[in-house]
Amino acid sequence: MAKGIAIRRNNLGRILAFALCIAVVFAADAQPTTKALRVGWLGAGSPPPPMDKNTGQLQQGLRDLGYVEGRNLTIEYRYAGGNVDRLPELAAELLRLNVDVIVTAGEPAAFAAKRATNLVPIVATEYGLDPVAAGLVTSLARPGGNLTGLATISEELWQKRLAMLKEIAPKSQRFAVLWNPSNPGNASCLKEIQSSARALGISLRPLEVRDARSLERAFADMAKDTTDALVACWDSVTLELAPQIAEFALKRKLPTTAEIREYAQAGFLFSFGMSLSTHRRRSAYYVDRIAKGAKPADLPIERPTLFELVINGGTARALGLVIPAAIGLQADEVFP
Repeated sequence: MAKGIAIRRNNLGRILAFALCIAVVFAADAQPTTKALRVGWLGAGSPPPPMDKNTGQLQQGLRDLGYVEGRNLTIEYRYAGGNVDRLPELAAELLRLNVDVIVTAGEPAAFAAKRATNLVPIVATEYGLDPVAAGLVTSLARPGGNLTGLATISEELWQKRLAMLKEIAPKSQRFAVLWNPSNPGNASCLKEIQSSARALGISLRPLEVRDARSLERAFADMAKDTTDALVACWDSVTLELAPQIAEFALKRKLPTTAEIREYAQAGFLFSFGMSLSTHRRRSAYYVDRIAKGAKPADLPIERPTLFELVINGGTARALGLVIPAAIGLQADEVFP
């Protein structure tokens, strides 16, 4: 009898020991990772001013998900300052820092990061090209490589932008288009503008803007030519120079439009497109998924579904234009 009791006690001991091991394993799995996340930010433009509302949107998105800089998050920033030839070197710098993921801003940065590595995950943002047609991913639903993210593909909205500009300024017939040929997405933008202009009976004058010097040449060309309106393809260069473009346009009495609100804030008449701040904040979702083990190949690329119309009322008054009620009622925001 005593022997049977001893056997049962031994079995009970083994069962308790096994249960303890299982509990330890599950407890370990339940603990949040203590490994700090190192993110690399690669941008084609210049560092934004401190008061820029988009500054910190990625950080805020990550903070909402439990990542705090200085505690469990480090972000390494690299900006090309408009010189896209520097992007490969900057991408290599980020790789030497052993970043866990690279977040890119703009098409040139996405291409540079993709060429630099096929191992480190890449979250591409502010990407206006079709990434499938560009050869960066296999499909939007299943990218299939080390790159995923958010596409801004909204060039199909150019016909609506041009139509609104025509409605606000009906006499406008000859439009100047500022675009950066160094940006692959701007080639797509120009093509869409040309197609939309043909449908609306608008004459176009494409003018290259690679830097401040080429912008001055574009201004000189417009001053010598008959130009009724001005549109700009979204690019780090044209965005950085948007205040100068808006000032020139006001002096020449040219109504202006572009894709995102930052142009309207800089003095353009209106913008119509996706929200850049929302876009950047959403990129944190991808970074978090990758940090938790998801593969970029399996994370679908998102396209924008919501667009905002922003009107600069001060610019409209300075140009002597009245915004039609049908357009004004659609506005998400009107700057005074």
